[in-house]
Amino acid sequence: MEQIQDRRELLMVIAGGKVYTFEDILALPEGERAELIDGEMFMMASPTRGHQDASGWFFAQIFNYIQGKKGKCRVYTSQFAVFPKKDDKNYVEPDVAVVCDRNNLDKRGCNGAPEWVIEVVSPSSVKMDYERKLKLYQESGVEEYWIVDLEKELVKVYRFTESIQEADHSFEETVKVGIYDDLEFDLRRLKEYLEG
Repeated sequence: MEQIQDRRELLMVIAGGKVYTFEDILALPEGERAELIDGEMFMMASPTRGHQDASGWFFAQIFNYIQGKKGKCRVYTSQFAVFPKKDDKNYVEPDVAVVCDRNNLDKRGCNGAPEWVIEVVSPSSVKMDYERKLKLYQESGVEEYWIVDLEKELVKVYRFTESIQEADHSFEETVKVGIYDDLEFDLRRLKEYLEG
């Protein structure tokens, strides 16, 4: 029998639930996507146009910044495989992921925690982004996690140091990036882009 590694997995098994692994993700029918958090599988809905516009905007800004600085970090968009706990029971596809530790990159994607993750909230992903992924990213060593909420016109920024630093920024504000000294986003430009 498969070794049970934590209390959550034990409770899933006792309740008759299956502990899923990345092999189960690979076995999904073509076109279906899912993520894993502590062996629990969550199906993913197709993103809206606004969702794609927002994640694309952030990707472009970050990519241009890194290229302009000749930086070592890499930025990736959705469908980039991230195994944040370096196991087969935790697998996510962040909307935007910045990976600076090149040792975490392999043929499959990122085997470890990215330094910075951005998730754009969809109606179907509210609980996932605000609760489950928040916990996963904090536990796995992500330094900074942004949740972009298009409905609320809000960016919630979490910085994981000895304690969680949390701040809300409206689409009328400028937000400084924690992992870089000289990068900030004027969220009014994002709002203009989304409305254009």
